Amino acid sequence: MSAISNPALIPPGGVGSASAPAPVRPAAPAPQRGRGRGPADASGGPSFQDVLKDATATKDAAAVKDATAAKNAAGTSAAAAPLQFSRHALERVQRRGIDLSPSTLGRLQEGVGRAAGKGARDSVVLVDGTAFVVAVNNRTVITAVASEHMKDHVFTNIDSAVIA
Repeated sequence: MSAISNPALIPPGGVGSASAPAPVRPAAPAPQRGRGRGPADASGGPSFQDVLKDATATKDAAAVKDATAAKNAAGTSAAAAPLQFSRHALERVQRRGIDLSPSTLGRLQEGVGRAAGKGARDSVVLVDGTAFVVAVNNRTVITAVASEHMKDHVFTNIDSAVIA
């Protein structure tokens, strides 16, 4: 007796005799692919959705860690690095008789640190009527202008001002 799995192919009255047709066995269900519906696909590994979720979480955690480390490094290096004066700034300080006492330098350094904390690049820091133009990223004083020389003076290419 032959087993025919499609009942439509069984002739009326059975196969070769008047006996009942052979039982039909249902086919095994085909594995679902490409939908990622469970924790594992047909191969037994994690689904695409799970892999994507893990990769995104890992990437986000690394980005937060990198941003925090960069912020902490910028904050500590900006506060710890001493100020430098360009040759031009030193000439202006000497020619204009600008006082660079330890308290003035301390307030200038504090002002530059505050500007760096806000993300400034080039700033005017005002200390007791003296304006210092500072490149914040490398902590270099570019020029200094005393109050008596500020009339008709225009500061260009700055993105912030700090009163220290």
